[in-house]
Amino acid sequence: MSNRAIIASALAAAIVAPSAVMAQGPAPAPAFKAEKCYGLAKASQNDCASTGNNSCAGTSRVNSDPRAWIYTPAGYCERIVGGSLKPKA
Repeated sequence: MSNRAIIASALAAAIVAPSAVMAQGPAPAPAFKAEKCYGLAKASQNDCASTGNNSCAGTSRVNSDPRAWIYTPAGYCERIVGGSLKPKA
């Protein structure tokens, strides 16, 4: 592969990647009765976020982000250490 093709591919990826991330929305609601649980998600494993430095599903940059949430079965969030039904400041 020529250097020109490699550079063109890298440039195209750099242009397309940010728009793909911006197009993300929240994860689809699960089939079970669920609630949004804040403060539990591992980095890049969140279902969405209330506000902050990530747009939505899979974009959290830190573990246990207090504004990022994941779906948990209804009634379990507050039983988990660090879990909250409301985003933390």
